[in-house]
Amino acid sequence: MGRSQSLPRGGDPRFGPDADDSGCPILHVDMDAFFASVEVRRRPELRGRPVVVGGTGPRGVVSSASYEARRYGVRSAMPTARARALCPHAVYLPPDFTQYSAASTAVMQIFRDVTPLVEPLSLDEAFLDVAGARRLFGPPAAIARRIRERVADEQRLTCSVGVAPSKFVAKLGSTRAKPDGLLVVPAARVLDFLHPLPVSALWGVGERSTETLRRLGLATIGDLAAAPPGMLRKALGEAAATGLHELAWGRDPRRVSPEHVEKSIGAEVTFDVDVGDPLEIRRALLALAEKVGVRLRRAGQVGRTVSLKVRLADFRTVSRSRTAGTPTDVAREIFDTVWALYTALDPVEPIRLVGVRVEGLAAAQESPRQLTLGAPERGWREAEAAADAAAARFGRSVIGPASLLGRREGRRNENPPRP
Repeated sequence: MGRSQSLPRGGDPRFGPDADDSGCPILHVDMDAFFASVEVRRRPELRGRPVVVGGTGPRGVVSSASYEARRYGVRSAMPTARARALCPHAVYLPPDFTQYSAASTAVMQIFRDVTPLVEPLSLDEAFLDVAGARRLFGPPAAIARRIRERVADEQRLTCSVGVAPSKFVAKLGSTRAKPDGLLVVPAARVLDFLHPLPVSALWGVGERSTETLRRLGLATIGDLAAAPPGMLRKALGEAAATGLHELAWGRDPRRVSPEHVEKSIGAEVTFDVDVGDPLEIRRALLALAEKVGVRLRRAGQVGRTVSLKVRLADFRTVSRSRTAGTPTDVAREIFDTVWALYTALDPVEPIRLVGVRVEGLAAAQESPRQLTLGAPERGWREAEAAADAAAARFGRSVIGPASLLGRREGRRNENPPRP
């Protein structure tokens, strides 16, 4: 189910915060308008005003909108230009992922203080299995209240929680509880909760699938649950039909998996206007390599494959990659690779977007770096680690990508700075 999916928030006592939570060990906790809420937390004067976080250029996209902005129709993934047309008096802010990551880390720690079985889905949401925490903290609904209180008291943020027998139903519950609410879906009432909902509430049902199902007369989850399996297979294919039919009957056997391993870490930027200047492309790749390096080190990951993504002015997308013998989390090494890939690509058309990604990840502590013969024992990685420490203390904005990499445009310094 997409983040823009909304469900009616009703007052049905069967599914309220005080409903029967026996047999409901799964919690889905979703922070409310997370990026916008973090911005309001550090700028209290914005409280009560519509706030929109996202790209501020002509091609920008909304990442987060406060509930005051949502009243005007502003939604995540909407073009910023459209948001400005709907709500011109809102405060528009560029995203600050350093701040959001720090807030996310603090919130996830609150979850882990309750149970080790925490499965983060993104910076602002996670599944929790609290079956083993009952003896210490009480029933699931009480645990949900405890989490909401701690998030509010310690982080000055709000969250919504769904409590249910399965991950799928818990996520639907948190959506219906928004904003700043708690909803329990009792095990005996799962079908009563699910079947009146629109088919678009099912995971994996987007606009096209919704239209296909509606043409078949299937408007609600209950309609889909009662539909002949053969009709679903013909319309959706074997795998999708089977999966949706199971969800429609409330069957979701997936467990909360705390061992969430990233397959890749990347970053990309869409230019406000198409760019043909190699120097500007170089600067963008420097900044992206820095972002990826920081995220790798923060996650304790290294990777062997570095990939470059280039989207041309006519929307054609070209990707190139190179796999090294030694894994890396060093921005200097990532940049050197993507710049070599870009130089070899040598596009003649203006560029709309560039992206940098590192794949083939492994835990950094399990992948010791090999020193190149003659290389100094302390070099680029140590310099970047020192920059990370400085950024944690003074803010990332004081350290630009060029200074982090020890470069100046037009000049290359082959001797890495010593931390």
